[in-house]
Amino acid sequence: MMPAHILIVDDDGSHRTVLRTIIEDWGYEVSEAPDGETAVAMTLERPYDSVLMDIRMGGMDGITAQKHIAKHNPSIPVLIMTAYSSINTAVLALKQGAYDYLIKPLDFDVLQLTIERMLDHTRLAEENRSLKEKSLGQNQFGMVGSSERMHELVETITTVAPTHAPILITGESGTGKELVAKAVYSASGRSTQPFVTINCAALSESLLESELFGHEKGAFTGADKRRDGLFWQANGGTIFMDEVGEIPLSLQAKLLRVLQQGELQRVGSDAILHVDIRVIAATNRDLQDEVANKTFREDLYYRLNVIGLEVPSLRERQADIPLLAEYFMNIYAEKYGKKIVGFSPQAMDALVNNPWQGNIRELENTMERAVIMATTDYITDRELPANLRKALLDQNGENSDGVDLPLGDVSLESLEKRAVQAALKKHKKKVDAASALGITRATLHSKIKKYCLEEQKKK
Repeated sequence: MMPAHILIVDDDGSHRTVLRTIIEDWGYEVSEAPDGETAVAMTLERPYDSVLMDIRMGGMDGITAQKHIAKHNPSIPVLIMTAYSSINTAVLALKQGAYDYLIKPLDFDVLQLTIERMLDHTRLAEENRSLKEKSLGQNQFGMVGSSERMHELVETITTVAPTHAPILITGESGTGKELVAKAVYSASGRSTQPFVTINCAALSESLLESELFGHEKGAFTGADKRRDGLFWQANGGTIFMDEVGEIPLSLQAKLLRVLQQGELQRVGSDAILHVDIRVIAATNRDLQDEVANKTFREDLYYRLNVIGLEVPSLRERQADIPLLAEYFMNIYAEKYGKKIVGFSPQAMDALVNNPWQGNIRELENTMERAVIMATTDYITDRELPANLRKALLDQNGENSDGVDLPLGDVSLESLEKRAVQAALKKHKKKVDAASALGITRATLHSKIKKYCLEEQKKK
């Protein structure tokens, strides 16, 4: 695999040489630019994997150069190098799309870790481009994902689908349990027969019974004609019962009879009908707990759970988030007639690191919103919901020394005080704190006195 290619932009030739030597020792390919204009021109010629950019340079400064690079290709992560006195400028760079910033003199261990983190975005982008050529990582069942958990799930589906055994699909809400059920159906010998679905939580007990089993004319008020139930409609095929844990106890015995004997009775009829159906059920509840609490029949649970399939949450398949995000981005870009070609590193960082309590359903809704809000060819963090932007700011609001940086309009003096506080908290010795801040020990003493921080250090 080719090494990542990093562009170093600095008007200090000796500093460029030092950085080049160190970064090449880490196994990366390095190019150099002596100013912002050259850097912008070089990024127009080829897509570098990342850019390491100084702020203060003759001619075009780093902030302006970074802005031009982001306008041309925001998928190139730019890491800003800045003196401590220019922290507020670095914060502006973050707002304009820079990946992160480090304070001079650079801590090379932190630099190496930050570069590795930056390049993760580039690698993901490369993987996405490759997978996009293969229908964005869609497997034979139309499910998007290339993570180990998804491979395991697909292999299991392929193994169990040809059987006629009942299947119980478990997983959090929004993980795609119905899509898994359809995958089982499409790979089964019943794929040419009916596939009927019902959400058991959406109907009252009386309506659910009539919907599943059917009813005779006059069986209850409003039953003006006989109606075949979904079990009968699925005869010869498959029925998918979502939220099966919501079925009332009074109906569970009738469902068990369908599973065990293939027999059912319409509401208001004594006639026994015979059906040949495969039942695929799904739930986000722990049915074993329901059995223990006597709210779900134990015999029905074991009959449904002949084969169990667990659908992983999005948190458990984090590697699939970029694929899914681009998949939904393309769908909604086409729907709303927009040309969107990708994501900024900050946007993808926010997406990958979000916990996604609502799983794929939440991600899809987020991408639809982002596409609607997008005003350029790239989705940036500005198009993401407030909670994702806040998490991104919390993450990027720390520099290499752990200084929590507010991204609003704040004074340099306020930033300086917080930087000194953070350095004193992190380092036991003042000489180490001074070194981390890039100032002398005497200057640190004056800052401590100025901001009345001596008591903090004693603590």
